[in-house]
Amino acid sequence: MSDIEVEIKGEVCWIRLNKPERMNAYDAEMARELIDAVKGASKSGVIVLTGTGRAFCAGGYLANLSDPDPEALRSMFYGSLEVYESLRQSPRPVIAAVNGAAAGGGNELVVACDIAIASEKATFGQTGVKVGSAPVLGGTNFLSMSVGEKRAKEIAFMCRRYKADKALEMGLINAVVPADQLEDEVTRWAEELLFMSPRYLEIAKINSNVWWNQCRDNYLSGLGMLVQAIGSKDMIEGASAFMEKRRPEFEGRANKNES
Repeated sequence: MSDIEVEIKGEVCWIRLNKPERMNAYDAEMARELIDAVKGASKSGVIVLTGTGRAFCAGGYLANLSDPDPEALRSMFYGSLEVYESLRQSPRPVIAAVNGAAAGGGNELVVACDIAIASEKATFGQTGVKVGSAPVLGGTNFLSMSVGEKRAKEIAFMCRRYKADKALEMGLINAVVPADQLEDEVTRWAEELLFMSPRYLEIAKINSNVWWNQCRDNYLSGLGMLVQAIGSKDMIEGASAFMEKRRPEFEGRANKNES
């Protein structure tokens, strides 16, 4: 069974993250499959991105951080940017059909999509600074365009979980529906988009990337810092604590307690 499933429904291409046993968290190989799927969907009228099981996407696979392979992690970090940019650069509108938890890089995946429609069971939020990373690909920068700087910093710094109705209130998503109506509602939005001129939708989409493009140097700078921090005590402790379901004891906090 493929980690990425593609289903064509008329003029709509549904791309489904299919790793439910790890909440659809992706590694470098899965990220590459997703990029290929998005690029391959350019002949469709609309692209829909969703997840299998109880999660939309939990971001990058954290087991890699607890015993880091620097080259593999570098590939995953930069692969994440390539995933988000494939969504932004696709000539077709991309709708996130958020069926469940969108956490960490999964929340940034929602940020990167053009439109987001969520099940009332969906949750949203960043995880980075709680698990030995940082949301440098949208969560610390571009997200503020949707929810405002103070709210974006709250999301990035506090690592709280937000229910779908709160995400709608903040401006992170476009609509919330009961779980059993998610596919029908997404289909309605897609069908409305299909009435539009593909040529001018593409122009409108690419032109709307102005702020995303402005942030690109910041994404690369953030990735460079993450790469330099591979193998740090805080990375290993944060990821290990997450996998072991315990509170992390980060280096700075421990030193403070000792003083």
